[in-house]
Amino acid sequence: MQDEDFTDDTPISKTKRKEAMHELRDLGAELVELSVGQLKRINLPEDLLAAVRECQKITAHGARRRQIQYLGKLMRGVDDAPIRAGLAMLRGESAHETARLHRIERLRERLLADEAVLSEIAATWPQADLQHLRTLRRNALKEQEANKPPKNYRAIFQVLKELEAEGSAPTTSEEESDE
Repeated sequence: MQDEDFTDDTPISKTKRKEAMHELRDLGAELVELSVGQLKRINLPEDLLAAVRECQKITAHGARRRQIQYLGKLMRGVDDAPIRAGLAMLRGESAHETARLHRIERLRERLLADEAVLSEIAATWPQADLQHLRTLRRNALKEQEANKPPKNYRAIFQVLKELEAEGSAPTTSEEESDE
């Protein structure tokens, strides 16, 4: 990378430029570790996505390292903020994603405490399989009583998470008014 690539009036030291390039390379390496579905959620530029997919296919250590270096070079030409935000969302680090997961968690706890919450779920998500949720709830309560692993407890969370992803989520005020 040459000095002409930076348009600021203040000169950037070689060390700072190298640090920035290493960060981009590491970001590219992080993209390589993602699944195809996760990559689609980040919305990468076409050439960058193709390079990431190509790197995922490479098994030879040296060739993979070179491809990751190439990814770092490609990333210098794109805005990395949306990519970082997408990765944070996938990791569950974004405030919005964390709030969403907490909202689903509260709904699951309310469902376990009171079966009447199923009517609220039916009103919010008409496509919900209430019988399946009722069965999961009953089995989760049995698991808790018997001190068994929380298989159905987790399954309720996954079902609620899928429902929220498909349709609109309940607002916080609705949840707080029912508590």
